[in-house]
Amino acid sequence: MDTRDFEQLLVMLGRLTRGQREKVQQALHQLPVSEQTAQIIQTRLARDASCPHCGATHLQRYGQAHGLQRYRCTACGRTFNALTGTPLAHLRHKAKWLDYLQCMLDSKTIRQAAQTSGVHRNTSFRWRHRFLKWAKDDRPMHLHGITEADETYLLESDKGARKLHRSARKRGGVATKRGLSSEQVCVLIARDRTGQTLDFVTGKGPVTKTQLRACLQPVLDDDVLLVSDANPTDHYFAADADITHESVNLSAGVRVKGAFHVQNVNAYHSRLHQWLARFHGVATRYLPNYLGWRRALDTHRLPTPQTLLRAAIGVFPHSTVI
Repeated sequence: MDTRDFEQLLVMLGRLTRGQREKVQQALHQLPVSEQTAQIIQTRLARDASCPHCGATHLQRYGQAHGLQRYRCTACGRTFNALTGTPLAHLRHKAKWLDYLQCMLDSKTIRQAAQTSGVHRNTSFRWRHRFLKWAKDDRPMHLHGITEADETYLLESDKGARKLHRSARKRGGVATKRGLSSEQVCVLIARDRTGQTLDFVTGKGPVTKTQLRACLQPVLDDDVLLVSDANPTDHYFAADADITHESVNLSAGVRVKGAFHVQNVNAYHSRLHQWLARFHGVATRYLPNYLGWRRALDTHRLPTPQTLLRAAIGVFPHSTVI
């Protein structure tokens, strides 16, 4: 629009009724999806305006490309935008990102999300794990008070791999060995009574004391009360780490002992397994992404496509719990 037409538009705005002015204001607030996505992406540099190549903070605007503002670092001379150095760098079709992220919030499969957002299924798969690469890091720093911890196990999966280090099995197959073995991957879940949740993929087979020390000790408060099942490994870990520990012997039919139980973490296990079932097997190498995705859905930390997009570029919502 040229200057003359714009001035005429301003004159006409003065003749609008109150209802018409409200409609104009509503239309101005409803930005196109591409502009809305670009504004969300720009919040990353608004939070940390530094060069992703050298870390310098003296930047110059350097035109625009692909709908994003470009910058030039005066120290190293290299150019970049707000997505440089993030998992979303070089991804295309930004106007479809928010629709796709809504599909993720609805827990749709790769093909369902591809059909809804209008992209190829290979693009859908690539976007899923690009969006989750940093979003899965939105997790609490510490667990407080009474904290429940328990393990659950998933059959190891090389889904999508070109080469297998074992004999192939049909989808929905079972382990060849009875009980816990190296064919199963251990997922350790720790959850305090405020709902804060942490998950760890400890490796194949039963969890060890060394793995518990590496995963739990850095995130548990000194005065925490750890509750677990009767696994002796948990007892030995708590004794070595000087952590107050209570156990509930589930195998003997004891589910509650006073105020102590592991029903919260076991309920989380149940929701996790039910949710994973829709994907018909999850590749073990992508398991941390799915755990972070499930944690975000369960805690409602990233309830909208906009907040999930911000998390995908490292801009996490503030937490009220330290």
